[in-house]
Amino acid sequence: MSSAPSRTLVLLRHGKSAYPPGVPDHARPLADRGHREAALAGEHIRARVDRFDLVLCSTSERTRQTLARAGLAAGAEVRYPDELYGAEYDEILDQIAAVPASVTTLLVVGHFPGIAEVAEDLAGPGSDGAALAGIERKFPTSAFAVVTVTGPWSALPANSRLEAFTVPRDHPTPEPATEES
Repeated sequence: MSSAPSRTLVLLRHGKSAYPPGVPDHARPLADRGHREAALAGEHIRARVDRFDLVLCSTSERTRQTLARAGLAAGAEVRYPDELYGAEYDEILDQIAAVPASVTTLLVVGHFPGIAEVAEDLAGPGSDGAALAGIERKFPTSAFAVVTVTGPWSALPANSRLEAFTVPRDHPTPEPATEES
């Protein structure tokens, strides 16, 4: 029996949103800072993952704008499940569990606290301790976590390891990707 393929999951919190008067939560756009930081998040993510097979994005305006500004959808199938808007931990995991086995790189763009809770829970054995501590401290807007998954998406939270947690505004220049031996 062969070993399960390694999969990459990136969990991205939307950029800083604006609060225009009279605009319902679902329709709130990104603030200027949100546009800048979403673009920076995209640079950081591309330094780690060159392309995604599938993107799951909340239906809210700010998550859609974050995805667009980050520039991470090129070549990927993009889905906007209604269930991701304001999703809690279990709802996010259900969406990930339904991802086809053929998908090896997955991006989920969502909201706090669900995205942070999933990232923290997927920090299995061998996870980066500093990354986990960062998530436990705060998962701000435009921050993202990178998780390696061995085995099927449906088996999560088992067989997962937190590789990195990045707050792009704290690191203006993305670090180059490194090869692990």
